Order: sequence, then structure tokens, then C-alpha cells
Amino acid sequence: MTNSFDDVRRLLGTGDIPAAVRALRPLTDTAPLRDLAAEVRALAEAVGFDDLARAAKKASRKPGDARCLHDFGYLCVERGIAFLAVPALREALRLSPGARPVLDELVAAFEAEDRHAEAAEVLLRHEAALEPWPGGYLLAYNCLLAGDLASARARTARLPEPADTTWSWAHERLRAMVGRAEAASRTTPLDRTDLRGWQFALTGTVLGTLSPYGFEVMTGRYAYLSDTYEACRRGLDRLATALDCAGHRPTAVSALPGRSDRILALAAADLLDLPQVPYAPDRPGTLVVAYDLGDHEPELLAGLRERAPGQVLYEHANTWTEPAAVPADFSTLQRQFGAEPWGEQLGAEGRGPADGRPEAEIARDIVTADPSADPGDGEGPADEDAAFRDFVTAVAPLWLTGPRTPLSSKGPVPSNHF
Repeated sequence: MTNSFDDVRRLLGTGDIPAAVRALRPLTDTAPLRDLAAEVRALAEAVGFDDLARAAKKASRKPGDARCLHDFGYLCVERGIAFLAVPALREALRLSPGARPVLDELVAAFEAEDRHAEAAEVLLRHEAALEPWPGGYLLAYNCLLAGDLASARARTARLPEPADTTWSWAHERLRAMVGRAEAASRTTPLDRTDLRGWQFALTGTVLGTLSPYGFEVMTGRYAYLSDTYEACRRGLDRLATALDCAGHRPTAVSALPGRSDRILALAAADLLDLPQVPYAPDRPGTLVVAYDLGDHEPELLAGLRERAPGQVLYEHANTWTEPAAVPADFSTLQRQFGAEPWGEQLGAEGRGPADGRPEAEIARDIVTADPSADPGDGEGPADEDAAFRDFVTAVAPLWLTGPRTPLSSKGPVPSNHF
């Protein structure tokens, strides 16, 4: 053992398991597998993951045994620490070249870590031995999520219909993603800074606004945002623009069952001059409004996965680090943490009280707010209205089509997060 694990052991000794796991991350590519597995064993024993502790013990004692390394890597993925699986599975694949269970698990570990370029690279090295399903599909899928549209398009076009119909949904999702990416690429670069383009390509969501702060490290997303009435108003104005560009006119507004949802729905109904009706997931022609879909249980959202005719699902603040069970058709912004303008606010003297006024009064503050864009720090690209219009016009034929399919990956666009 080396002293490189001192921080891990110290944190484990204090009972701070999450911090101890984080301290292991920078060691995964340099520490000997024997030592790395031993540290994982101690962590697993501390939290009662007996199966992982046993597998880590075997991997530590037999770091040259491909089966032991595979079993250890598999359980790391299952327990949510996929980054610790990668070195073990890489070594297992080196020891047993072309072994499909090892290759599949290594790809799963890369996917769990949003390391799609590495997943595509290892699949490409074994492409000659891949069957179309799932191997060829996984290659096309990871090429796309790595930002390589050309390779994804070519390999998707060669995929036959899966003989096993359990893969049919994945086939349809992949083809829809590639089609949306091609539509977006007509007006946007689809590079590693094109958050709006890739968000639409991968989920079908139109992203209303981009963060004007710290673009070099956040690429249009927020880490922490204390929301404003102005941002809410601008989001609803961008929604109106998108609906106009798509030639789509909802007939009513419904709110999901939360105070923030109701406030935002009141403002939307006022600005769009639409009546409000009770929420029902299968009600056609309705603009369904949520402040943050992540605030609602998956069971509630499940009814919105299949669109009712003419239905639009609107979300203001999308928690991009923990995607909701159903993606919105339109999200105003992406943030990791934050508070509603009418919620408890964090100030110099601690948390201030939430705004207890009637919902209609707060909604009026949104309607009367200044919809001008936040100038930000001036370091990122301008999020101009004309460019937004051009984008939505280009993708409109593929917007509001098909089921809403969740995606846990962040895609090709990186952002710093806590």
C-alpha cells in the first residue's frame, strides 16, 4: 500500500463515506488494482455492501484473474461507483481479449460515467466481432452521445430490425435521436458547446435560454441559480416564440399539483391568453406546466410519457444533474441547484422566509417582469432571439412527436457540477 490512500482512510475513519469515495476518483488510473480493490473493500464493509466487499477482497488477492476483476467491476457499476469499475474491467479485457461479458460491462461502466467516447473507442476495437444487437446498437448510440454524428448516422443506417423485440424501443429511440440531430445541425454547430442543439437531439426538449455566466466551464448550464421573476417571464416568452414557430396553439393550460407549478401556470395562462383547466395527463391540446419536473414522483409523471394529441409539457427549471422520469418538451433553463423567486432565499443572514402571498399575486409579478435577457458576464455567446427562432423553425417538424424518453447522460456537452 502507498500513502496515496491516506485521505481515503481518514475520511472513512470519520464516517464520511461519500467524501471517501470521491477521494478515490483521482487514484483510479494510477493506483495498483490490488490496492484499489482493498480500499473499496473497506468502504463496502463500512456501508454493509457485503457482495461488493467479497468481490473486492477476491480482486485484491487475485488482480490477475479476469473473472475476479469482472465480478468486482460488475458490482461497482451496480452500486453506483462505476468509475472504480473501469480499471478492473480494462484489465480483465486485456487478460481475456474479446470476452463479451467483460466488454459489455466495461461499456456499461463508461456509459454510467458519461464517458461515451471511451465506450465507442473500445467497441470500435472489437467491431468486427460485434453482432448488430446489442453490440452494433451500443456502438452507434455511444458515437452519438460522444458527439460523433457522422459515425452514429452511418451505423444506425446499417442496423437491421432487432429479432428480439425488447430492443425495438431502443432502435426507435436511436433513429429519433439521429433524425433530431440532423434537423438541429441545419442551424447549429452540434459541437461540444452546443447545449441547445444536443439537448433537442437527445431528448426532444427545446431549451429556452442559456446561462450567460461562466460559459467556458458551464457551457450554458447553471450550477446554482437563485431564480428571478425576470427569468420566469423570459422563459414563457421563449415558449410563446417556440409555439409560434412550430405553428402550434394549445387550447388550455394545466398545472401539475404544486404551488410553484400553479404560480407558473397562472402566469402562462395570462401571457398566452388561454383558459386554465384541471390537470389530466390524457387531456388533449393542453399546455402542462411544471416549475421543476424533478419535484414530482415518477408515478405522477408516468402518465405524461405518451403525449395526448396536441399536448405540450413545459418545465421552467430543469435539474440537469438528476433528470426527471419524463423530459419536458420545453425547458427554460438548466441548473443543478436553486430556489424559486417566491421560495426561501439564501442571504447574508441565512435563509429568508418564503413569499406567502396568494399565488395569483405572485403570478402577476412574473407577467409584469422585464423579459430582457440577463447580460451575464459577457464571456459567452449571445443567446439571440433571431437565432432561437431559426433553431425552432428548423426542428419544428420533429418537435412534439413521439414518446418522452428519459436520458440520464449529459451527452457531448460538458459542464462543471458539484
